[in-house]
Amino acid sequence: MKQFRTLFIALALTIGATAFTNAQSKVAHIATQELVETMPAYKDAMSQLEKLEKTYDAEIKDMLTEAQNTMQRYQSEAETVTEEENAKRASELQATERRIQEHSQRARQELQKKENDLIRPVIEKAREAIQKVAREQGFDYVLDSTTGTGVILADGKDLMTDVKAELGM
Repeated sequence: MKQFRTLFIALALTIGATAFTNAQSKVAHIATQELVETMPAYKDAMSQLEKLEKTYDAEIKDMLTEAQNTMQRYQSEAETVTEEENAKRASELQATERRIQEHSQRARQELQKKENDLIRPVIEKAREAIQKVAREQGFDYVLDSTTGTGVILADGKDLMTDVKAELGM
C-alpha cells in the first residue's frame, strides 16, 4: 500500500509538472505609444492637425480682434448716441461674444473628430503589425509596456524592432 501511495504521488507530480510546463505561455511586450509616435503616418496626421488648429486659431483671433475694435468704437461713441442705441450695441456685442464661443467650441469638436479619424488607421496598422509579428514568433500574449499601463517589469521579448521592420521603418 505504501508503494502504491508513493507511485501515485510520483505520477501526480510528474503529470502536474508536465501540465505546468505546457501551460506556460510565451509573453512579449511593446511600447505601443512609442511605436505609433514613430510611424510616418502618425507624423503626417499630426502635421495636418497642426495646420487645421492654426487655421481655427487664426479665425478665432480675427473674430476677437474685430469684436474688440467694435467694442472700442462703441465705447468712444457711447456719449454721443442715445441710451437705446447703447443698449442695442451692448446686446450686439454679447451676441458676437456668444458666436465666438460657439465657434471655438465647434472648432475643438471638429479637431477632436479629425484627430480620431486620422489616428485610428495608424493605431490599427500598428496593432495588426504587432499581432502579425507576435503570431510569427509564437507569442501568446503581448503586453503594452507604455509607461503608466500597468506593466511593472518587462524583461520578456521586446517586439519593437521586429514590428518596426514589419512596418518598413
